Formats: sequence, structure tokens, C-alpha cells
Amino acid sequence: MTQTPSSSHPAPPARSISDHDTLRTLFDLGRRVMSVLSLEELLQTIPRLIERLIQFDAFAIYMLDPTGTGLHVDYSVGYPSGVAEAIRLPVGEGLVGLAVQDRRAVLVNDLDDDPNYKGYVPGMRATIVVPLVYRTRTIGALNILSAHRHAFTEKDLAIVRQFGVHAATALENARLYTQAAKDARVFETLLEISREISSILDIDLLFERLAAATLKVIDYKAFAILLLNPQNQRLDVKHLATPYGINEKVTSIAVGEGITGYAALHREVVVSGDVRQDPRYIELFDTVTSEMAVPLLYQGDCIGVLDLSTDQRDAFDPGKVEFATLLASQFAVAIQNARLYQELATNQSRIERELRIAQRVQTALLPQEVPSRIRGLDIAAHFDAARELGGDFHDYLDPLANQLVVVLGDVSGKGVPAALYSAFASELVRSRTFRKRYVSTAVTPSTVLQAMNTILHDRQLLEMYLTLCYALFDVKRRTVTLSNSGVPYPLKMTAAGDIEWIDVTGVPLGSFPGIEYDECIVPYAKGDVFVFYSDGVSEAMNSSGDEFGRDNIAAVVQSRRGAGAREIVDAIFEAVAAFRGDALQNDDITALAVRAL
Repeated sequence: MTQTPSSSHPAPPARSISDHDTLRTLFDLGRRVMSVLSLEELLQTIPRLIERLIQFDAFAIYMLDPTGTGLHVDYSVGYPSGVAEAIRLPVGEGLVGLAVQDRRAVLVNDLDDDPNYKGYVPGMRATIVVPLVYRTRTIGALNILSAHRHAFTEKDLAIVRQFGVHAATALENARLYTQAAKDARVFETLLEISREISSILDIDLLFERLAAATLKVIDYKAFAILLLNPQNQRLDVKHLATPYGINEKVTSIAVGEGITGYAALHREVVVSGDVRQDPRYIELFDTVTSEMAVPLLYQGDCIGVLDLSTDQRDAFDPGKVEFATLLASQFAVAIQNARLYQELATNQSRIERELRIAQRVQTALLPQEVPSRIRGLDIAAHFDAARELGGDFHDYLDPLANQLVVVLGDVSGKGVPAALYSAFASELVRSRTFRKRYVSTAVTPSTVLQAMNTILHDRQLLEMYLTLCYALFDVKRRTVTLSNSGVPYPLKMTAAGDIEWIDVTGVPLGSFPGIEYDECIVPYAKGDVFVFYSDGVSEAMNSSGDEFGRDNIAAVVQSRRGAGAREIVDAIFEAVAAFRGDALQNDDITALAVRAL
């Protein structure tokens, strides 16, 4: 659309330039403008190039907003301070808005008589407006203003229109280049954010870092993380960063309620350019205008929502939505990792506390001293678990006068299962041993093992079994009756230092039903020593994989000939520790010594 003046006024002196020179200059300007890829530099270059062909007093480059409904000034010359920055011109309003709407150039040489003119720059009398069209899409407009009526001619309009073709292409290329460079920086920032937050396991610290990380790529005024409570299907506010203060009335939002609840329910990003026009909006702060809610998805499940808001209208364009979506996927993983770590830490603390209690219980179940009525025997023992709890146990029992039962058991495996099994087995030993006080039938070491084997097998704990040595000392007759279900052969050392291995064995308890166990009776004299031990002693390994072996046990016991039971046990443990060196303890260790007085 071309408009001509209704009255004549003197025009500024025209530049004398031939058509040939004009074409050559236009070609040169088009080449130059197309060579600039920096958007900021290009915006400054365009008016300088136009000035080589046309005189003007004010100039502006209008660009369409992302919504395509309004225009703003990206660059201006000659505008009063602060005016250009404040312009928001709807498409279809003013000469610029009409030119963009109709995609037609406008020439007006008497602005005083034109009702569509917006007088942003006082004193202007003539204008040329040329829409910027890139391919088939209008992206903005060039607006040239003069303080003189009749300042521009049809030739000037044609020149600006031709230049506008080059300018539109150059602006779009520069915008794409600038956006690509910005996106590259953003994606680099996203990578840095990913590396940073992936190592944070403190949930409160993580929320603070997430807020700071988001601000690196998306401007916001309020940042909130809401996490889903599966029990009541509500989104609990876990972190809120805002200059507006905190609305204590809203600490959680039901799934499906409000913009955040909608995002969680439908597992999709929700963007509201003006929350006042959005019926889903729940007002927390009266200064919020734009809001974006992004679901936090972890392995297909929504665990919460990232919510951003600001006081600007239409603040979250598609690019920011894309960045927020990428951030949310990283945040979901980081939050879930931190929550799992927190849960594990809590469980670990509980387990450690319970293990400490269990250790005290297991220690309390072991005998603290020999029954007081037993005379003529010096006894000592020591137990060292490979883990917090062990499967070894021992006991001293006095079923009848002048009788002492010494028991050493070893449950297969280690840790809590073995400790539970050993506690049950220990009580079986006690109950079966003390039956001698109340029944007339004979209760011997072999019958005790047979009864225990039946009971343990009936429990169907087939993956576990028990080896046990049961020794009945008759202090009056000075004999030891033994029955064994797989514990290493006990050692006997005479007062003269001679070593004898008591060869009695049997099938581990609980493995097979109907097993009968052998017994053997060994006499003893003053000064004789009996040593019972679990395979954690004989099979203790050093870093080379060598086993301690029973020859070393015999050597240690012989080296302590004449010593008391406690000294012998301590010597065995010291020797095993020295042999093992830096190698880890691979099994529970128990040693028990009985010395005849």
C-alpha cells in the first residue's frame, strides 16, 4: 500500500545518484548484509547501509513476537530514550502493524494527516514501512522516518523494498546462527549441570543446586519442586525459591488440580502465557503472569513436577520448554538417586544399630564362666566372627553333679542367617542336655546329636547345616565321652607334651534324617589338655592362600605346655592372626581349651 502526501512542503535535498550506481550499491549492500552472522552486529549494520542510499532522521527494525500477534523494536536510531524498548504493537495497528498484516510496503509523506500513524518519535513527517518477508513468512518490518514532508519518493520505496529482501534473509540467517550458538552454549551448560547434579546425594542440597542450575538456562522468578506422595496422590512442595515470600497455606496440591497437578496427571508439559486467563491456575502469588509445569518422569512414572513462573507474559517460548524438558529428565534421575541414597542410608543406619544389638545378644548367649560347682577343670574359650555376627557357638553345661558338657558348634555360612541358626541350635543343645535331670532314659552325647539332627532336618533348612562336637567330662571318673558331627578332630596333649588327635566324626546335623552318631571315651590325667576348635582356625589363610593347618595348632599348644587354658587359647588366636597377616578373615573362629587340674 502506497500513500502520497495531501499537501506540498519543501523536501530535503535529494542525493544525486544514477540508477546504475543505485543498482551497484544495492548489490554491494546486499552482499555485505548477507555476510554478517552476528545478529547484534547485523542490527547495527542495516541502518548504516540504508543511510548510503536514503537520508532519514529515525529508523527502527520491528520483529514479530514468537506468538506472531505483536511487534517489538529490536533496534532503533533516533528514538527517544526508553521509547523503543517499551513498544508492543499489535499486528494490524499503526502503519507498521498494517504493513505487516497486509504484507505491503507503505509510503506516507505527510504523517500529520494519517490517522494510523503512531507518534512514537515526535516531529516526524514522512515514513517508509517495508515488511520483512523470509520465503513465505513475515518476520518483521523496516521503518524509516524523516522530519521533512515529501522526504521520500517511489524510487526510495523501491530501494528499501529491494534491500528489505536481503535484510529479511540476513536477519533470519543471523537469528538462526545466533540461536544455534546460544543453543550450543545451553546444551554445554546442560551437560555441566548433568555432571554437577549427578554427584549430589544430599536431597536438600540437591534442590538448591537444581534451582541455581535452571537459572543458567531459563529466566524465572519462582522455582518449585513438588514430589508425588503415592499414599495420598498429592504433590508436596519440597523446595520453593521465590522473591515473593512463601505461601504457607499451600504445602501440597492434589494430582489433577491446578497447572502443576494437570501436568502430573497427564504427564505433559503445561505452559500458560497468562495465568489470569487459565482456569486451572491456583493463585499463590498475585505477581505471577506466566507459568510452566514440567512433569518429572523416572522410568515412565511421574515422581513430581518442576514448576517455573515469572511476572512477564508469554515468558516461556518453545526453546525454553525444550530446555526445561531436558532439565526435568536429568532432575528426575538425580532426585530419585538422592532419595534412594537417603533411604539406603536410613536403612543402613537401622541395620547397623540392629546388628550392634544382635552382637550384644550373641555375646550374652555365650557362656561367661564355668558352672561354679565344677571342680578340677580349667576352661577358657574365645570367639571371633568374620562378620558382625557369626555362626560359631560354644557352651559349658552341668547336667548332673561331677559332669561338665563342653560344646562347640559351627553353622554353615556366616552373618545373620548363621547367627539365627546357631542361637536355635544352642538352645537345642541346652534343652537336650538338661533332660538328664528329668528323664530316666540315658542321655548321651550321641543321643543328643541324633535328637538334634531329627529336629533340624524337620525344619527343612536344607541349605544350612550344623557341625557340632559334644564332649561330656566325668570329673569323678576322669573320662571324656565325645560325639562329633563334623567339627575338626579335637586335640589332646598329655602333661608330658604328647599330642593325640581324637578321631571321631559324623554327618553334619540337619542334612539327612535317621543318622546315628558314634561315641568314643577318652581318659585323662592331671595336666592333660583338650583343645576344640572350628575350621576357621585350621583353614585360616594367608595372602598366599596357604592354610594354618592342624600342625601349627599342635605346635602352638605344645609351646604352651604347663600353661593355663586362657593362655593356650590366646596363643592360638595370636598365632592365627600372625599367620594370616593382611589377608581378610574368611570364616568365624572359635577355640576352646580344657585343662585337667
